[in-house]
Amino acid sequence: MTRLVAGGLSVVRGGRRILADVSLALEGGSFVALLGANGAGKSTLLAVLAGLLTPNGGGVMLDDRPLASIPRRDLAKRRAFLPQDARAEWPISVERLVALGLTPQLPAFGGLPAAFDAQINAALEACDMLGRRGQAVTTLSGGELGRAMLARALVGDPDILIADEPLAGLDPRHALEGVVRLRALADAGKLVIASIHDLTLAARHASHVAVLLDGALIAFGPTATTLTSALVRDAFDVDACLTGSGRDALVDFVAAVARV
Repeated sequence: MTRLVAGGLSVVRGGRRILADVSLALEGGSFVALLGANGAGKSTLLAVLAGLLTPNGGGVMLDDRPLASIPRRDLAKRRAFLPQDARAEWPISVERLVALGLTPQLPAFGGLPAAFDAQINAALEACDMLGRRGQAVTTLSGGELGRAMLARALVGDPDILIADEPLAGLDPRHALEGVVRLRALADAGKLVIASIHDLTLAARHASHVAVLLDGALIAFGPTATTLTSALVRDAFDVDACLTGSGRDALVDFVAAVARV
């Protein structure tokens, strides 16, 4: 089973502490929702866990092997990363964009082997982009581009998916389909780590939550027992009412916390 372990992660940029001694152990079969206010350090933590950013202190192990020691091509086969606010600068087709997710598996020379057609089609269909396969990515809406980028991340069937706000900019239907898809990947044995701002979707679909506050990990554990009104208050500085459980869970913000 895939196991990703972070120990004592610290990141400092421009004299500012971004992450402070963050440690957590994540395993395949989990959908971990990374929660926290803007500026809490979520994007930085995801980048470190993906092996895209070297921390100032601490390190990450993938299956008992230092992440930094794994060749980039080998890591790319096992881990897909979906960045926040992904952009497309070149008018390539959606199909070609998705095919870029297969780069670590492709031969050094030649075109795209026909053997990968089924994977590309499956990824496009899963993200409701099959009808846009020939469209230039520069003509897509923000939400459509987000779904195309998710298809690119999924097409290589990685063991780990790390996604920075994958539901941002999606309409309600596609946001719901997106989070259900993330949970399905985890249920199939993948490790899914995603920053999410919609706490109701996190409460309903994530198996675990990890919560950052000013660069420190203040909570990590199963969603049902970890995500509480008190935790929401601590992390977001607002009062909230949590009702229901599982697919019936609801997080309702009721008032701003009065500051002294």
